[in-house]
Amino acid sequence: MADYTTIDDSSAYFQIATWTGNTSAPRSITNDGNSNLQPDIVWGKNRTSAGTDHELYDSTRGTGTSYNLKPSSNVAEGISTTYGQLTAFLTDGFTVNAGGTNDDFWNENGSEFVAWQWKANGGTLTSVSASGSGNGAINACTYQANTTSGISIIKYTGENDEITDGQHTKVTHGLSSAPTFVIAKNIQTGHTLDWQVMGDNIGGFSNYHLHLNTDAARSGATYVASTAPDSTYVYVGNSNDVNDDGMAYVMYAFHEVQGYSKFGSYEGNGDADGTFVYTGFKPAFVMTKSIDSTSDWNMFDHKREGYNVDNDTLEANDSAAESTTDMIDLLSNGFKLRIGTDPNVAETYIYMAFAENPFVTSTSTNSIPTTAR
Repeated sequence: MADYTTIDDSSAYFQIATWTGNTSAPRSITNDGNSNLQPDIVWGKNRTSAGTDHELYDSTRGTGTSYNLKPSSNVAEGISTTYGQLTAFLTDGFTVNAGGTNDDFWNENGSEFVAWQWKANGGTLTSVSASGSGNGAINACTYQANTTSGISIIKYTGENDEITDGQHTKVTHGLSSAPTFVIAKNIQTGHTLDWQVMGDNIGGFSNYHLHLNTDAARSGATYVASTAPDSTYVYVGNSNDVNDDGMAYVMYAFHEVQGYSKFGSYEGNGDADGTFVYTGFKPAFVMTKSIDSTSDWNMFDHKREGYNVDNDTLEANDSAAESTTDMIDLLSNGFKLRIGTDPNVAETYIYMAFAENPFVTSTSTNSIPTTAR
């Protein structure tokens, strides 16, 4: 199996920022990777304060009080905006602001923060008009896709009034190959519907889904997706979670890029000498979830602590503060579990991972030592 990558500098497409809050507003948070990164998705979390939700912005929908989303909650777009917000995407980072007398979500004084950032297409959008009717119609959407890094941000309008159970409408994603991992959310004001996560590693798009904002095991994908995506479309069924007529949705679609991103699965072994998972790169970010039982979406990265085995976890489905329990080693070519409980019980887990460094570059050169850092 080849290890080579088409992306030698992962920081051109994915970076992580950490900072200590100081209540200044506005405040610019800048990146420190090898490349400048103007992010198109910023997913942030107050690491210190319990009860503070994750917040996510993207350049397709916009910034400010009307466009925050909460991965740890099922609320609609633009809820609870009095605690600070992201106000701009910069050429190498982003700007945050205070909200009212509080800024818990982005710049609370003395709190520690993290933000995971992905580049798509710099906010440049392509529009697709709705066409056709009934089974196989095309939803109206705008998307921005990065075919190099395999990510697309899509905002679309639901169109399920003319389809029945087992049928679908089509959402254009703009990528060069079929997405293998998709996250979708109803963002319509007043609607509280769960985040939907679908993927090949969950058991197939038409068979199962997960909810990003809960710890529930996978469940049958009843009318969420009727078939797997292809090189042009993601297919959504007539579930209100993904395709209610006239409702607004956002979708984040990914496919693997060798040496840069991986969406796979592993079997836990219930032992502190845990499972090793080969990714073909040194991970900058790993998120895991059991598909068999109740468990959290555990998030790890190389910036918050940055050394083994002390890689602290945050939970995407929970507003809890950061946990310092030692769980995982981030290695030069993958990751290894170091705990006998979640995320390493004897069950099947899925994961998504993005690279800090490729294991072998596009010129066939080892980019880093093969031992743990």
